[in-house]
Amino acid sequence: MNAITLGCACGHTRLEVQGAPILVSECLCDSCRAAAARLAALPGAASLLTPYGATASAEYRKDRIRFLSGAERLGEFRLTPDAGSRRVVARCCNTPLFLEMKGAHWLSLYLQLWPPAARPRPTLRTMTGDLDDASALPDDLPNLKTHTVAFYAKLFAAWVGMGFRNPKIEVAEKIDA
Repeated sequence: MNAITLGCACGHTRLEVQGAPILVSECLCDSCRAAAARLAALPGAASLLTPYGATASAEYRKDRIRFLSGAERLGEFRLTPDAGSRRVVARCCNTPLFLEMKGAHWLSLYLQLWPPAARPRPTLRTMTGDLDDASALPDDLPNLKTHTVAFYAKLFAAWVGMGFRNPKIEVAEKIDA
């Protein structure tokens, strides 16, 4: 299985991902757009948003990701204290690394972690129904109003492949953005 090493902007936090992602998508949900805007305001952080406001990510099984360095520098951001999702940031340079949904067996690794030439290409846009007007979106990918059965089927198949395990990722620091 092929592996690629990814890292934060300053290089202190590095992780390795094995194999191909479960899927590669761009999300336009209200939560992802709001979190991306708030994370971009952190000192030294870059925006996660595409020109049309999506957050692009590659969904990977947690058992195919390992931290090589910098795990002690991870910080979590939640839109609200009881939010079911968290965004994890490398605090050394405030690079957003991934989104984790509560109870999920996968991580959505932000595509800006890859060098542009090696970056996986999204195959769909999802949650366009959260936009006031989705007509301005490019038509280069399917623009889906919500997550589809096929989307969830891919995630479920990955969970089966993991033996229904859900590895935990410890993050000590909380981020207020």
